[in-house]
Amino acid sequence: MTRYIVRFTPWQRFQHWAVMVLFALLCITGLSQRYLDVPGAAWGLAIMGGVDGARWIHRVAGLAFAGLLVTHFVVVLTALARGRGSLSMIPHRKDFADAVQTLRYYMGLRDRLPRFDRYDYKQKFEYWGMALGSVVVVATGLVLLYPVAVTQWLPGSIVPVALVAHGYEGVLAFLTIITWHIFNACFTPDVFPLDTSIFTGRISDERMRHEHPLELERIEAVEGGSPGPPHTAA
Repeated sequence: MTRYIVRFTPWQRFQHWAVMVLFALLCITGLSQRYLDVPGAAWGLAIMGGVDGARWIHRVAGLAFAGLLVTHFVVVLTALARGRGSLSMIPHRKDFADAVQTLRYYMGLRDRLPRFDRYDYKQKFEYWGMALGSVVVVATGLVLLYPVAVTQWLPGSIVPVALVAHGYEGVLAFLTIITWHIFNACFTPDVFPLDTSIFTGRISDERMRHEHPLELERIEAVEGGSPGPPHTAA
């Protein structure tokens, strides 16, 4: 019988769903306005009620995304302050060593992959890229949404700068998601056709042993000294 480990909390799974929906709305509405000459853009805008409708949806989704981003960091920092959080997403020296060892493995210079903990270097890179990129698009988006208020405190040149940064960061985020993230979540051989752990919150013991052996060993060590394991059976 396959055994499963609860890897993601309901709050983490909700955040992923919310980011998926909001990011899709922001990309559809934002890129349609940015690339009006691309085939299909005008058709998409028409469905959304024209440019005005797309802008309204974009702004509402953007404010919701900003609220989610702030809430995420507040929850993380509050948990750390109370001693209940984890620094497992912080990059450290082992991540750089793991990246080099992984490259050597794929080049045939090493006979096995490095042993990863709760998050490997790729997941940390993606998380921090998403987090920092989100800060950029939210900050520049607020400048574009409230240019009069912003330019009362900052030079007027901040508005065109924000416009350029907002657009390019949006394109970069879109390309990163459809290439890097979707490949790792859907098309990599280990999870094809889809890694469902972020939706169900569970991951099989077999995958944990293959992808996150250090975390699994720590869980099993805790189980050895506790009355009941945190596993759920299929």
